[in-house]
Amino acid sequence: MIDLDAVLDGAALVLILIGALLCLTAAIGLLRFRDVPTRLHAATKPQVLGLILICLAIALSLRSWPVVAFLVPVVLIQLATAPLSAHMVGRQAYRNGTIDERSLFVDELAESRETPPAAGG
Repeated sequence: MIDLDAVLDGAALVLILIGALLCLTAAIGLLRFRDVPTRLHAATKPQVLGLILICLAIALSLRSWPVVAFLVPVVLIQLATAPLSAHMVGRQAYRNGTIDERSLFVDELAESRETPPAAGG
């Protein structure tokens, strides 16, 4: 007969390993990538998925509802703040001129560069 605790512990181990590898690739991407959009991609997508997998592994490993109640807000806050912070960093990089404009397929903010936001136009 298969022991359910052993299966859940094995699943938690695999989830922690995959989550840690995703967080590691996010850190390597931040160091290796050269421009802001690719660094933002590395900082948000694999890192958030890695955190979710690690939180899921913790919930599976500890098997406690108070732990799950603690981890759900952690994941929700991460899901809310990662895209927002990436948007703000990307927007500031665009305003500073540190994004290569030739690499942009669509430049939706081109008009705002011509007319400053405080100019009223």
